[in-house]
Amino acid sequence: MPPTERVLDVREHDGEPFDTITDALDDLSDEDSLRLVNTFEPVPLYGVLESRGFTHETEQVGEDEWHVHIEHEG
Repeated sequence: MPPTERVLDVREHDGEPFDTITDALDDLSDEDSLRLVNTFEPVPLYGVLESRGFTHETEQVGEDEWHVHIEHEG
C-alpha cells in the first residue's frame, strides 16, 4: 500500500489541540505522514516530535496559516 499523507486541521479546534495532535501521531503508520494545519507555528510541539522519533518541516503559507509536515524519522 503506498504511503499516504493525513491532514489534521486544528485551526478551528475548541481548546488546546495537543491531545488531538498526539492521538493522530499515535495512529500514524511508519510509512504515512501527517500534515498539521494550524494558525500559528507550534514551536512547543517540535521537542515532543523529536522525542517521539518524528521529523518535521514547517511552512508559513498565509498570515495565520502554518503547515507542519510530520513523518517518522528514518
